[in-house]
Amino acid sequence: MTVQALRKSETADSAAAQAAPAPSAVPGLKRDLNGIVHLLTCGSVDDGKSTLIGRVLWDASDLYEDQRENVRKSGRKAAGTDKPDYSMLLDGLVAEREQGITIDIAWKYFDTESRRFVIIDSPGHEQYTRNMASGASHADVAILLVDARAGVKKQTKRHAAILDLVGVKRVVLAVNKMDLVGWSEDAFRKIEADFRTLCWKFNFWDATAIPLSAVFGDNVATRSENMAWFTGPTLIEHLEKVPSRGTAASGAFRMPVQTVLRDGLDFRGLAGTVSSGSVKVGDAVTDALSGRTANVLRIATMDGDLPSATAGQAISLQLDVDIDVSRGAVLSTPEMRPIAAQTVEARFVWLSETEFNPSTGYLLRTVTDLVPISNIEIKALLDLETMSSHPAKNCGVNDIAITKIALGRAAAIDVFADTPETGTLLLVDAVTGASVAGGIATAVDAKSEEPGEGHFVLTRAMLANGLCRDLSLSAVDREEFMRRANEAAILLRAAGVSVAIEPPPMVDDGMDPGL
Repeated sequence: MTVQALRKSETADSAAAQAAPAPSAVPGLKRDLNGIVHLLTCGSVDDGKSTLIGRVLWDASDLYEDQRENVRKSGRKAAGTDKPDYSMLLDGLVAEREQGITIDIAWKYFDTESRRFVIIDSPGHEQYTRNMASGASHADVAILLVDARAGVKKQTKRHAAILDLVGVKRVVLAVNKMDLVGWSEDAFRKIEADFRTLCWKFNFWDATAIPLSAVFGDNVATRSENMAWFTGPTLIEHLEKVPSRGTAASGAFRMPVQTVLRDGLDFRGLAGTVSSGSVKVGDAVTDALSGRTANVLRIATMDGDLPSATAGQAISLQLDVDIDVSRGAVLSTPEMRPIAAQTVEARFVWLSETEFNPSTGYLLRTVTDLVPISNIEIKALLDLETMSSHPAKNCGVNDIAITKIALGRAAAIDVFADTPETGTLLLVDAVTGASVAGGIATAVDAKSEEPGEGHFVLTRAMLANGLCRDLSLSAVDREEFMRRANEAAILLRAAGVSVAIEPPPMVDDGMDPGL
């Protein structure tokens, strides 16, 4: 699992999509399913997030009448008002959290007259920041909720930093509970100014602040009469204009290989999901690690062959030359290849309750690859008060760390800012398999660092004379050679040994793979 992995390998998204009502379930609605917007809601505890989500569902969605009637008949009121407690619409989730069954993101769906929204509701407590990071990796737009009485808090800054970290480019600051500050424009403008200052630190494309009251519905779906001084859009008006992240065929072609398919005869297909860009029959594709290139003969799918494929499509590529690639490889165009990285600079949000330990065996997981790490060094931490970095050697849960990683072997990695889909990373504990940190590559280098003291190198000759002595020169056995080498390196790293694998030749030299 990377931050793309934080996307839970698309399982949460796909399971949620299956559970969603079909567009035709609500007569008269005309929705463009390609325009589905994934909306993350986040904020500190008690800022009114559940009430805001409930109010959005009440005012703007196609709730069933029995759901509305249950809220009316419950008699529950929002604190200090005679208004219904709209957070009841999320009662299942609240009860789950209170009982300690699970602390996780929750997915809710609603449809307006023009489009479909997927609400990704994340816990607000600092203890569960890791879950917010998981939800954020799916989002097209995020609603950062703050209490008008308190303004921007440390947790707000942490959430903003994580949104920037995982590539969310559009953010709405929902300044809630404006009724409790007398609908004051001055109070809102001060918070808005603090928000603008915060956003200057990050790479958001669109950052909008909206004053509202979730309990009374002001500026949620209906323009507020109490805040006539605010001439901007309501929350729903703004969200309906937000473009979805989508799966457009833009950017450089990337297809991380998940497995190699064979039919026992002549077919050998490299299977995976196109993560960005597009590919068509006849195109030249290159394996970033070996540098080998071949042309696409066939694009096979479960539903038949295709002339071309774009981002988001699961396919199997049959090539005119059998290049030696397996799970973990990334196919690209020859002109725009990811780096065969040996050294990676990255930013991570630390997810584990266990603090970073340089002697622990960590592994790096990319989209489909698991790579042994020779050395990992914490360089700095992000200070959430000043939003600047300061030198550090250690980090703990919820810290945002700037790191430098020396890999045990090359891995195909892009800089996140250039190609997000193949620039997301995850740190994994080599012993337990637990995910300890999720982040992004900020710089990659094909040059490896000089091995330090105690650094062990698994040479090709060593492997060929021992663990891999039963393997031949065939393409299948060459793949198996690298698989065994990687597994041996992972076991050594789990035992605390800094290890590297001698790289294979960049061209097909006809040599035994162990020489």
